[in-house]
Amino acid sequence: MTAFIRSTVFLLLATLITAPAGLLVTLAVVLPMSWRFRIIAVWRAGFMALCKYVLGLDYRVIGRENIPTVPSVVLAKHQSAWETIGLQAIFPPLVFVLKKSLLLIPFLGWAFAAIKMISIDRSAGKNALRQVVKQGRDRLRAGYWVIVFPEGTRMAPGETRRFKSGGSQLAVSAAVPAVPVAHNAGEFWARNAFVKKPGLITVSIGPAIDTAGKSAEEVTLLAEQWIEGEMRRLSPHRYAAAENVVAT
Repeated sequence: MTAFIRSTVFLLLATLITAPAGLLVTLAVVLPMSWRFRIIAVWRAGFMALCKYVLGLDYRVIGRENIPTVPSVVLAKHQSAWETIGLQAIFPPLVFVLKKSLLLIPFLGWAFAAIKMISIDRSAGKNALRQVVKQGRDRLRAGYWVIVFPEGTRMAPGETRRFKSGGSQLAVSAAVPAVPVAHNAGEFWARNAFVKKPGLITVSIGPAIDTAGKSAEEVTLLAEQWIEGEMRRLSPHRYAAAENVVAT
């Protein structure tokens, strides 16, 4: 089966399971949050099974022992749509920081709202950061983890941009650990690409950063250094050419 056919079948089946799951989560808004997350967990298991058995795309985790035992802020590399689902299968119940406009997407957006994802207006400037900190502290106090993509958008493998400090600001403000995460999902699931490649995604979890006594900028720098260093180990071919140019 070609990658194109696999990707077509995957899209059809993923849509078939996402629409009813999103509706169920939305209707379950009258139930405790734990019930909504149970529905999401069932949907996620189905989605990950489609990735594995239809796309031929599986994953492995390095550093699982680095996951703290208390709710924390995860600062993760962002390359594709895969990690928005895959990281949910690795960490305890969690919420993401996302654009408020995504809540308008039928079924999926409604489910995001029902499980209280942290929605922000990116055009709000400093007020957007206050939204992340305020909503994030509420979620952490409720026992949920928070995942932030400090680059702010998906980046192609081998590329990066300046890490923003919003996630670190939340971790420092809430006095919780910050957990850096690197992965190479973009090698198989490129940004906005219809065709997904089969393979094995590697997710690497770094040692938790103790935020006590540190500024948000210090935490951001530590996370960025670890993530970008680990990316060079996971995808060395993406950096070799650029580093050779620098060396010469």
